[in-house]
This record gives sequence, C-alpha cells and structure tokens, in this order.
Amino acid sequence: MSKSKLTYKESLERIEAIVDIIENQQPDIDDLSNLVKEATTLIKDCKLRLKNTEETLNSSLENLE
Repeated sequence: MSKSKLTYKESLERIEAIVDIIENQQPDIDDLSNLVKEATTLIKDCKLRLKNTEETLNSSLENLE
C-alpha cells in the first residue's frame, strides 16, 4: 500500500511498528536506513495532516463568529 493512501491512524500504526522493529529486532544497517526513511516520510505526512486539520477547524470556527 502506498504511504499516501494510508489513513492517519494507519500511518501512526506503521510508525509504531517501525519503532518496535528498530527497538526489538535490531535490523541491519541497510534495513535500518530504509525504516528510518519510511518513518520520516510518514511523520511528515502526519504533521501536514494535523496542520491542515487545525487550519480547517480554525476557519470553520471563525465562520461561526
């Protein structure tokens, strides 16, 4: 599944899974690098979604005033 197709919740679950792999399975350096890159991409996407949601909510609330 493409990362951009994941829901926010699915992205968080994948980040948690990556952290678990790094902490408990001690991946080799190549796998570690790929896992960190994937997690970084997912974190950036989640932060963007949160920012967009905050802006949408703020805009909606301003329209109520």
